[in-house]
Amino acid sequence: MSRGSEIPDSSVGLVETQSVTFRGAEWVLQLESGKTLHPVTVAYETYGRLSPQKDNAILVCHALSGDAHAAGYHTGKPGEKPGWWEMLIGPGKPLDTDRYFIICSNFLGGCKGTTGPADIDPATGRPYGLNFPFYTVRDMVQVQKWLVDYLGIHRLLAVIGGSLGGMQALQWPISYPEMVLGAIPIAATARMSPQAIAFNEVARQAIMSDPSWNYGLYKPDQQPESGLALARMIAHITYLSENAMLRKFSRRMIDGTERGFKLGADFQVESYLHHQGSTFVKRFDANTYLYITRAMDYFDLHLDYGSLKNAFEPCKSSFLVISFTSDWLFPPSQSQELVKGLRQADKNVSYCNIGSDQGHDAFLLPGNRMGDVVSGYLTRLEREDRRAGK
Repeated sequence: MSRGSEIPDSSVGLVETQSVTFRGAEWVLQLESGKTLHPVTVAYETYGRLSPQKDNAILVCHALSGDAHAAGYHTGKPGEKPGWWEMLIGPGKPLDTDRYFIICSNFLGGCKGTTGPADIDPATGRPYGLNFPFYTVRDMVQVQKWLVDYLGIHRLLAVIGGSLGGMQALQWPISYPEMVLGAIPIAATARMSPQAIAFNEVARQAIMSDPSWNYGLYKPDQQPESGLALARMIAHITYLSENAMLRKFSRRMIDGTERGFKLGADFQVESYLHHQGSTFVKRFDANTYLYITRAMDYFDLHLDYGSLKNAFEPCKSSFLVISFTSDWLFPPSQSQELVKGLRQADKNVSYCNIGSDQGHDAFLLPGNRMGDVVSGYLTRLEREDRRAGK
């Protein structure tokens, strides 16, 4: 990693997205849907250095619209935005790259370098589209396990993620109990509520109702932009809270206090949502959005294991569960349900419900105590690991 003149000292500097392709008979991915996928390419980034004992690795799992670029900069040019968790990853930050080796991969089914619906199907020479097999969070974690093995790491100090990333952080110690020392699910849930599934379905229908969607057969440069933008606008409402909207926008109009007497954007909150939609279509694939939201819908630890107690019993890790008071998409009650299941399974669990008016998106935003809570937990993990090794 290097550092450009415009990059702050608190950043990991210039980084590059890497990739690895798993091909061959031993790398045929057996999906929960009963389908198979082969070959599988994974895009990933790493920050910091792996210790000689290979005991300081932390896996960061991203949410729905994230990717492998969690920290640092790709070009260092003025105006470039850093990775999506820049506030948390870097020297001296909670995920301290002077102490930890941080890994973040674009998960299975993504559209930022890891095999997904937008990629070329080797059987046809055309994009997979709706021929891409359905996958689950458990399948995502299996591919992440391949990557961790490829990097020569036999145990992770911690797995951390928010929202869909938190679902992955929950699945990791269940699927691979010997590999995870600590799990940090943030703003997560053991299963989506009917309300959350309903929002996902409306977003999917927005995409599929766009004539340009063409049953998933659109060309890469002709995707259903109107439908995808609308899906993003719908989802983004669920990421905020009423107080956050009041603080950011209130009822302010774009042109001062004058009503426009029009059907176009007249209020600042409308303009904000339109901006979110228009920028999203430039970096995301519509079919990918359909598949990812369905993977979230299917995540259900109760169904898969019979109960949360059963799900967590094999786990050997400790847990830090974090929620936010104003999150109404994955509310604190759902995190508390996780904590209850972990305690029933007699697991070591800490819980912190952080006061914030930022809604579900709080785990991506500064201005709350999340970083301090994560940092304290990781320090404790290291201390306990050293004691266990003596």
